[in-house]
Amino acid sequence: MVTLIVATTIDPASIGPASALLAMPGWHPGPPIQDIPSFVNQDVRLLKHDSSIVREDHLDTRWEEATSEMVDEVIFLSKHTAASNRPALTVHPIGVPHLTEGEQLPVGGKPAWAAPPNPRIGPWFRLLKSIADSHNLTPEFEVTLEATHHGPVTNAPTMFVEIGSTEEYWKRQDAAQAIALLVWEGLGLGGGAAVGDWSRNGSQQKILLGIGGGHYVPRHMDIIRKDGVWVGHLLAGYSLPMEDPGPSKVQDNLEVGGTWKQAIRVGFDTTRAAFPLGEVLAHLDNKSFKGWQRNAIVGFLSEQNIKVGKPSDFC
Repeated sequence: MVTLIVATTIDPASIGPASALLAMPGWHPGPPIQDIPSFVNQDVRLLKHDSSIVREDHLDTRWEEATSEMVDEVIFLSKHTAASNRPALTVHPIGVPHLTEGEQLPVGGKPAWAAPPNPRIGPWFRLLKSIADSHNLTPEFEVTLEATHHGPVTNAPTMFVEIGSTEEYWKRQDAAQAIALLVWEGLGLGGGAAVGDWSRNGSQQKILLGIGGGHYVPRHMDIIRKDGVWVGHLLAGYSLPMEDPGPSKVQDNLEVGGTWKQAIRVGFDTTRAAFPLGEVLAHLDNKSFKGWQRNAIVGFLSEQNIKVGKPSDFC
């Protein structure tokens, strides 16, 4: 089983950290897949392609077909954009579970799909904050989680690690070095213990499935900042389209249209697949919902036998 790290040469926030990582000891050239070069270090494989980071689908299965090595997880290095232009270091799962066949896919993926979330997301978010603090990147850079969004399509547990939010910061060597160090330490390439290895550390623990809130999931993040919290999909409000049932509001969640149920089901199923033997609990950002929305979601979760957790349940 190998870890696949993916970078693209057309993104400075991707190739910068990849180059910094490849400057560390132990790398040597690996086999190309369809003209995409690779580099090998222990059980880690780094790919450098020349395409959009969100459009190069199925790199995990393509690697498996080309090499007969099974891919355990995928980690993408990428840029982050934000209207605020604020410098940031971010981590997030991927998917567009709320979209349906025929809808536009502006940032990759496929309808009603989400990749299994990489179990390292929570532990690496906390490690990234520690690295950023120790390298004096904070408070200039905000270290944050993002909600589940965009492609590309993968089957293995996946995460994105990003530098934001403008070209000035995408090219920052100190930020690139911090991301490279996150991968180096997080995967144990320097000889230390890997960080966030569910198979060794996490069985039978609880996993947070975030439901509701904004793109930077602040109320979920308040919990995830604490040591030992495991993280699944984080479904922001925009990934939970709900049609207002009108003046009568809602007595039954079946009255509320939209693809919110699909998104929750996909988010739950793929989170559970990523965390064998774990217990996935939904954590609701209650303040982000209107009463009828919250009632519909709670009713649906109950029907689906998805338990709702309080903040204290995850610590």
